[in-house]
Amino acid sequence: MKQVKVGIIGFGFMGTTHFRIHSANPKSKIVAIADADEDKRKGDIRKVHGNIGGDVNDFLDLTGIKVYEDGMDLINDPEVEEVDICAPTYLHAKFAIAALKAGKHVLLEKPAALTVEDVQAVMDQVSKSKTCFTVGLCVRAWPEYRKAFELFKAGKIGKIRSALFKRFSPNIDGDAWKNWFMTDANSGGALLDLHMHDIDQVLYFCGKPKAVTTIGTWYKTGIPDHSFTLYHFEDGQAVAAEGGWSAPRTVVFDMSFQLVGTEGTLVFNSTGLWFYPVEGAAEKIDVNVGDLPTGWHVEIDNFLSAVLGESSDQKYLPHADVVAGACIHEAERKSLENKGETVVVNYR
Repeated sequence: MKQVKVGIIGFGFMGTTHFRIHSANPKSKIVAIADADEDKRKGDIRKVHGNIGGDVNDFLDLTGIKVYEDGMDLINDPEVEEVDICAPTYLHAKFAIAALKAGKHVLLEKPAALTVEDVQAVMDQVSKSKTCFTVGLCVRAWPEYRKAFELFKAGKIGKIRSALFKRFSPNIDGDAWKNWFMTDANSGGALLDLHMHDIDQVLYFCGKPKAVTTIGTWYKTGIPDHSFTLYHFEDGQAVAAEGGWSAPRTVVFDMSFQLVGTEGTLVFNSTGLWFYPVEGAAEKIDVNVGDLPTGWHVEIDNFLSAVLGESSDQKYLPHADVVAGACIHEAERKSLENKGETVVVNYR
């Protein structure tokens, strides 16, 4: 079986998560990694932590894998066919554009970049390239969200009347290399890094809002750490999203949604995915994950298939939605900075 030769830039929580998934997938072969941290370049990931719990990090075997300090050196490695970018957000545009110019396939972790202008610069390069490209907005491929979308498109709940998306994380101060998440110029705070998933879900299920109203809180380091957003649509759908990492470290990560339609309601929470008809009993929806238990597994497997010519790299995420999501975030950030002023979304 042909394998895609993969290089991973950034060996923190997402980089090591992608490393494990690629290592277990017969479609890929990891040939290189790059990270600025010397310990990680030795496979020592004991200091790597994520926000969803269950960390059991020790050492990863990097035998036979080339190791670079600078991601640009990995991009310039002729053996690398696909560059999997899991570096801090402020480096995303730089690495993505360089990798595309070098003729590499690119899986870029979310968010695509810090600003709309940088996202557009990446997408401009994508339009000039002949390789595959996607952004790791993995919730589109997450089994329960994907199943809910399929049911919605099949007419299960009718027309959406209201929608609520939630994503709660414990505080992550001190969990990453040089604590980059806690610097606004490096991460954009929870409003960009965490909440972007639910901005994308609003796009996915409801389309483009015309305006947004956002309120929230700011962490002591000057980053948005919790937000509530109302999305304004021409047809009057009541759509909102809430999320952040303002809670204590003892809080368990949680994500959920409720989609109320004219024919019924879909709810996803810690008990699973449920359908509540207008009349009749509630139904728990079976979600068969098979060998791909998370959205990370699904998106990576699909992207490898796209590189191998077996599927589309836009199966879950059309490229236009990457830019639209960045435009919505831009409006939310402006609304938050202006204490809840309603802001019209400027789509590019």
